[in-house]
Amino acid sequence: MKRDVSCHLELSADGPAELVFSVAVARGVPVVSESLLVTSSGALLEPVEIVDQHGTRLHRVRVDAGPVVLDYAATADGLAQPAPVDDLDRLRYLRQSRYCESDTLAPTAAAEFGGLAGASLLAAVVEWVHDRIAYVSGASVATDSALDTLLARQGVCRDFAHLSIALLRALGVPARLAAVYAPGLSPMEFHAVCEAMVDDAWWVVDATRLAPRQSLLRVATGRDAADTAFLTSFGAPVGLTALEVTAVAGQFELDDPSRLTRLR
Repeated sequence: MKRDVSCHLELSADGPAELVFSVAVARGVPVVSESLLVTSSGALLEPVEIVDQHGTRLHRVRVDAGPVVLDYAATADGLAQPAPVDDLDRLRYLRQSRYCESDTLAPTAAAEFGGLAGASLLAAVVEWVHDRIAYVSGASVATDSALDTLLARQGVCRDFAHLSIALLRALGVPARLAAVYAPGLSPMEFHAVCEAMVDDAWWVVDATRLAPRQSLLRVATGRDAADTAFLTSFGAPVGLTALEVTAVAGQFELDDPSRLTRLR
């Protein structure tokens, strides 16, 4: 499957700062062309690439006060091979994390999904979150967690993913968050989905049902949004003034939410 993706970021730094971008497609994806340009007050910078254990490619730059612009574009043609699952994955993604309070939500998970397992459990959790949480742009803030989402009954993609992850972990299923480019998504933006481990393999589930899972293109992988943000900054305050994302796939498939699907 051919997929073309891009993003354009405009930032304003109040002073010297270190920026870490997570916008490039993950290592292992068959990329046939790619470009990444970062400028600070018009001067071209040379980002330092750091790759984590899941193939997430972080690009770090240091900037001074003034405007910062990032332009990224890539074409992927083909599907990534699934990464092997190890014992560290099984442990790390069972633990509660900043945005996924699986311990607090354990009674809810047991009451709603007790007795289910495997693909049936994944389908039931997705259906439950989809039916109870309304997708509302701007409804949540960066500090909202899975519990906040459940109480508010509304959120955006990361909130749907966090709640799905927390419920699955509470039931003994390793689960994690993946940031992706999502052809077919409307409105177009960076997207977040949940990956859950069944039979020693990772399967993608998306309770928003806003984009076909077969078209998704991995960017970053982690415990929750704290590990997968498209921008992290240190030092002087940095503001986001413009964000544009595009993602186009050569073909789309009808997505059956009950079918196990890999993120590739």
